[in-house]
Amino acid sequence: MKIVITGVSGQLGSELARTAPKQWQVTGVDLPDWDVTQSSAEDELLRRRPHLVLNAAAYTAVDRAEEDRETAFAVNAAGAARVADACRRVGARLVHLSTDFVFDGTQGRPYRPDDTPKPLNVYGASKLEGEKVVREILGEGVRIVRTSWLYSRFGRNFVLTMLSLLRDRPQVKVVTDQVGTPTWAGDLARALWRLAELDWDDIGSVLHWSDAGVASWYDFALAIQEEATERGLLADRSTLIPISTADYPVPAAPRPFYSVLDKTDTWAWLGRRSRHWREALRDMLDELVVG
Repeated sequence: MKIVITGVSGQLGSELARTAPKQWQVTGVDLPDWDVTQSSAEDELLRRRPHLVLNAAAYTAVDRAEEDRETAFAVNAAGAARVADACRRVGARLVHLSTDFVFDGTQGRPYRPDDTPKPLNVYGASKLEGEKVVREILGEGVRIVRTSWLYSRFGRNFVLTMLSLLRDRPQVKVVTDQVGTPTWAGDLARALWRLAELDWDDIGSVLHWSDAGVASWYDFALAIQEEATERGLLADRSTLIPISTADYPVPAAPRPFYSVLDKTDTWAWLGRRSRHWREALRDMLDELVVG
């Protein structure tokens, strides 16, 4: 099977490339040579004629998207449509990545795949529009996978940012009133490869996958500090200060206060359960130790 990973240089794309099954022909595309906002991106996918595309290309700068709506929608909606149209033209299946930020966080229980989305910010709205357009173009030929609070040793993410701040500052403020589930991109990548193996006839059109458990950003930061210190990645102990979203020192895009995803259906479809987010965090930090 020929598979193309879009956004292969990002944190998820890098993990997908690293964990790709040996029996398949897997290649990747990304900036600067491949730009999902350009028509040439579709031409390149047509030339490669894949059987499956894993679309990890995305605009993920949540705060910047509030001022750069045009780019967010160009990548996450119009770009997604371009990838889906290429899949339609060559008869390929598509796995399209989306986000917990399509929900507003007011429900008070984990969000199921069939719950009604209601994004609070431009990023979430652009990802929701991407979901809609790929479904319109491909119908049953696409599976949308929503995930949350993604991190890895690649790219830019909360774990790497926290490690940097905890090394450089005596105090770090982190919000306590936003709750979700941290997800290691390595675990998500393995779940996506499992999805690629399966017959999709018995699998829903929208899947939720994250690691297991729940945490606030403060809980997550505290775990990063504890586990990184134990591994010698941090020396002097900075002080983590819990604050509310309202007290956050710089303007930020509105975020859901509770965006935990219900993964029950996905676990049944894939025949595997997520592991707890703290266990996954340990594995990611162990990779940083090894280098």
